[in-house]
Amino acid sequence: MERRGCLRGALPYMKKQLITDAGEVAMTDIAADASAGLVTACVLLIGDEILSGRTRDSNLSYIARHLGQIGIQVREARVIPDVEATIVSVLNEVRAKYDYVFTTGGIGPTHDDITADCVAKAFGVPIGPHPEAMRILAAHYETSGGEFTPSRQRMARIPEGGSLIFNPVSKAPGFQIGNVFVMAGVPMVMQVMMDSLSPRLKGGAVMLSRTVSGQIGEGTIAERLGNLQMRYSQVSIGSYPYYRGTAYGTSLVMRSTDSEMLGKVAQEAADLIRSFGVEPVEGEPA
Repeated sequence: MERRGCLRGALPYMKKQLITDAGEVAMTDIAADASAGLVTACVLLIGDEILSGRTRDSNLSYIARHLGQIGIQVREARVIPDVEATIVSVLNEVRAKYDYVFTTGGIGPTHDDITADCVAKAFGVPIGPHPEAMRILAAHYETSGGEFTPSRQRMARIPEGGSLIFNPVSKAPGFQIGNVFVMAGVPMVMQVMMDSLSPRLKGGAVMLSRTVSGQIGEGTIAERLGNLQMRYSQVSIGSYPYYRGTAYGTSLVMRSTDSEMLGKVAQEAADLIRSFGVEPVEGEPA
């Protein structure tokens, strides 16, 4: 059975990791492709509402596109529940493995908003009211006529050593601690937080992309496409079937930080499709 995107290039980015008893992380870069200047990230989508299907996530796509534009490659994303042990364990795992970690969800005023507490526990630090966050929220509720209740004050609690991520929409801030950026789950708020924190990020080599399409089944070209991938392991090649009415075909998406190599592979991919008597087109099919 054909599988969507069954072929992927080997773009290994490995880190040797040591997690101390205090939860601190020591990282030694042993990446074979470190010289390529790759900077990597993981996204954690936190919330039972996503896992239950009640909320449809749109944050991952925005974050991945935003980071890709500044040379940060999202290598992994996970959806995890509002469970303390899970959040702490997963966060400690991925913050050791990637250059940056971005979380969404769980920093509101209610009892099930536990992300900030879990991050503090993962880093082994206390959590409490942040003076600047308290000032921002107090001024906001005074201006809006709302009461700055103890529940709302929970949104000003930041792990010790954390710095604020400003939120011009609803004012309740996110925060950064180490290589972890904690943001709201509401898409509009998350997006302005991403804009706010972007100057803190240091990107690497920008991932480039080329697409070649043709009206041919991916099962027909699979073997030779696999051979092409083996010859160019430094380029990621994805195979994606498409359907347009009664017509069908395959789009081959190639990604690499090396523009010259990418162009060479794109040309060979086009030649591959053409060898089956099908004229390839650059980009996605009309």
